Amino acid sequence: MRVNYQTNATPRLQVLTNDQVEQIVYAALEILQTTGTCVYEDEALEILRNAGCVIKEGNRVYIPSALVENCLKTAPSRVVIAGRNREKLVMLEKNNIYYGTGSDCPFILDPYSGERRRYTFEDVYRAAKIAEALPHIDFHMSVGLTSDVPIGTYDRHQFLAMLKGTTKPFVITANDREGLADQYKMACTVIGGVDEWKRLPMFVVYIEPSSPLNNSKEAMEKVLFSAEHDIPAIYTPCPISGATAPATMAGILVQGLAEFFTGLVVAQLKKKGAALIMGGVMSILDMSTTILSYGAPELTLLSAAMTNVAQYLNLPMFSTAGCSDAKIPDQQAAIEASISIAMSGLSGANLIHDVGYLEYGLDGSYELLVMSNEIIGMVKRILRGVTVDADHLALDTIDRVGPGGNFLSEDHTLKYFRSEFWLPELIDRSNWDTWTENGSKTMRQRAHERVLDIIENFEPEPIPTEVEKKLMSVIAEADKIHEGEELVTLL
Repeated sequence: MRVNYQTNATPRLQVLTNDQVEQIVYAALEILQTTGTCVYEDEALEILRNAGCVIKEGNRVYIPSALVENCLKTAPSRVVIAGRNREKLVMLEKNNIYYGTGSDCPFILDPYSGERRRYTFEDVYRAAKIAEALPHIDFHMSVGLTSDVPIGTYDRHQFLAMLKGTTKPFVITANDREGLADQYKMACTVIGGVDEWKRLPMFVVYIEPSSPLNNSKEAMEKVLFSAEHDIPAIYTPCPISGATAPATMAGILVQGLAEFFTGLVVAQLKKKGAALIMGGVMSILDMSTTILSYGAPELTLLSAAMTNVAQYLNLPMFSTAGCSDAKIPDQQAAIEASISIAMSGLSGANLIHDVGYLEYGLDGSYELLVMSNEIIGMVKRILRGVTVDADHLALDTIDRVGPGGNFLSEDHTLKYFRSEFWLPELIDRSNWDTWTENGSKTMRQRAHERVLDIIENFEPEPIPTEVEKKLMSVIAEADKIHEGEELVTLL
């Protein structure tokens, strides 16, 4: 009998100790109680006042620490969503990792001409098709921002393009409360009604406060609507270290957590048990270019650290990976995407988004998405770890083969090589002569060919005609209300 024996089922990463996490949590509570936060929505202000918050200067809210702690007790630690295909589940619970795309990039590198241009409805549909075809993309965001539809209803059109292209679960964005309501109505139409939504919601809605310490009317309205209608929501601050947040890593973590706590409190006061997922897209202001860097190591470090905080608080975590500051899917893009994908997976974050982003979120790249799918496959294999038991130690097999033999014909090899070995789809392991005979293609060329193959040959599961007509009627009604507004043509 072996005693006092400990195993690691998978590799793991922890940036912050529990003592450090406690310091950050207490500091965030201090900010809300002493510095306060601004809320620009009347209903939210009223429920905060009724819960014992002090409100000064009209909208400056001071939130007692006890109130935050009580709200943390009622927030669910587990959130489950399902796609149009109800068997495609994302179960957000501690250390379950899922990778997905990002949303709302204005620009795309055209897969046929190479031109950098604005996203259209067709491009958003293609992005969804590609996400559907890639096995390691677990959930989908729009990737692109539709530019050929009315500005006031872009989100409904975008949602339809996503629905047509993939059956996987979604994270969505919404123009405002009405846009969220229409997408909720469309989702209920697709999955069979409100009761089915309550059983397994189809999407999570992405909501941002405005750093530092501001909560807009639109953001608060979406938080309140989500809580009321059992829509899981992400309340994710996006502070920029050195610009809209302190330049220190601890400082930006504290501020971001305080901003998240504000959304958490409002959601729980609106409806106890409302599902709110913790977020924090945090990075630095590159002082030489003044951009929010998506490829910075600090983004990856902060994401992992915030995941430690979320796990301490027993909340699901929305993280970031698979993105780059590069302008094309080149070596820089591969370096930055690989490091962030590996770190986010090791951290145990739940919803890991922005796979496929280039140029710090301005460009959504099909090629980087396909390349990142390969990287995610590699990382998932690493995260499976090493199984150590009698059969895997293979002592009998080693003894049978003995010195100088080989294992190719062994039953043990046949039994395990498919499960133990990761097999690439895009990465080339051939020798020089074979690679040359096959056209000497670079990774980017192979990824590009895969993109075109999906666009031209892959057919996602169609939406039933009658259901699509109902979806179009929701959009038509919204378009009528916003008739005369300009198309989405600006950032």
